[in-house]
Amino acid sequence: MTALPGGTGPAGRTGSTRRGGAAASRRLVVLRHAKSARPEDVPDRDRPLAARGERDAPAAGRAIAGTVGPPDLVLCSTAVRARRTWELAAAEWDTPPPVRYDSRLYAAGVPALLAVVREAPADVGTLLLVGHNPGLADLVLALAGDGADDTLDRVRTKFPTSAVAVLSWRGTAWPDLAPGTALLTAVTVPRGPAR
Repeated sequence: MTALPGGTGPAGRTGSTRRGGAAASRRLVVLRHAKSARPEDVPDRDRPLAARGERDAPAAGRAIAGTVGPPDLVLCSTAVRARRTWELAAAEWDTPPPVRYDSRLYAAGVPALLAVVREAPADVGTLLLVGHNPGLADLVLALAGDGADDTLDRVRTKFPTSAVAVLSWRGTAWPDLAPGTALLTAVTVPRGPAR
């Protein structure tokens, strides 16, 4: 796993939070759930992952570990496909971070997603959000005032299943996060081995 510069976050993990109320560099990592199946007579919230999703979710966990290291906290939708994506991604780390399952993240738009993110504790330097489109792509585009390379264009074009976006911003606490205040530093679409 990649060690990150900065202070120590919760549970002794290396994070990017600074103590004392000063503005700190923070990261929001956004993970769209892996590819889901569409079985008949199964409510949308209960849809499982498809075989491809079962392969791609661990790859997403490895990609996040290699890009930003383990987050300090995970906020995950309660939908079955999002929970399973997180379980498979987290299994790729020696010590998975704490997770909070939140029903408000299911089928949420930007205002609801941002409200949940703003509730994160101040000592969380890196926050991972696991959820659904179109809300996640809309959130990334709303928060990003700018993007590295072609990241913004890539999200505008498509934010497919298992996609990971990393936003960096400076603030004293998560309620400070506002539209246009973050930099979109990376977008990846991890894929597991084809069978």
